[in-house]
Amino acid sequence: MSHAMSDEQVASELKKMTAFIRQEALEKAKEIQIKADEEFAIEKSKLVRQETSSIDSVYAKKHKQASMSQQITRSTLANKTRIKVLSQRQELLDELFEKAREGLEGYSGDKTKYEGMCKGLILEGLYALNEEKAAVRARRSDYDIVKKAIEGAKKEYREKVAKDVEVVLDEKNPQPDGSYGGVSIIGGGGKIDINNTLEERLKLLETDALPMMRTTLFGQNVNRRFYD
Repeated sequence: MSHAMSDEQVASELKKMTAFIRQEALEKAKEIQIKADEEFAIEKSKLVRQETSSIDSVYAKKHKQASMSQQITRSTLANKTRIKVLSQRQELLDELFEKAREGLEGYSGDKTKYEGMCKGLILEGLYALNEEKAAVRARRSDYDIVKKAIEGAKKEYREKVAKDVEVVLDEKNPQPDGSYGGVSIIGGGGKIDINNTLEERLKLLETDALPMMRTTLFGQNVNRRFYD
């Protein structure tokens, strides 16, 4: 036969149950806190990595943009400097050739020297044509000198080639009076024109001598890889 629990025994049992429940609640709360802390740490680490990656990406992008901007600026300045230098060099060359043109104006003033030059220009044309007949064109003001030059050229041609050549002065088609002088040698029945005027010779000089003049005036181009 069971005995009824006294009030003290009931109170003691309730106290034990309360303590047990409290302990269980504390342990459960601790587990929840630990799990929450772990999840927080994981999420925090993830966010930190994302932000760090984002910052690195932004920095790398800005660094790349800054680097490209600097390269573009340097390239632009280098090109501007190069163009300016080339322009100044070309201006100097143009000035030199312009002075050479001005010097041609008075070249025919020395009659003896000019006659010898015309003779040489005529001979050059005769050798190139290698024909029995040729015509020479010159300025009207040079006709007397050129006639003498023709005779001298014919004589030297005969001596060098051992055959005669007929050379006439084409007075129907003179060189412009405003030109600097020199002659044109016509062959091939009028189809071949060897332009040995002083203007044309200066143009050839500009083309042929320009590389050498550039090297003489400005030094060797270190960036040039091929040469004629």
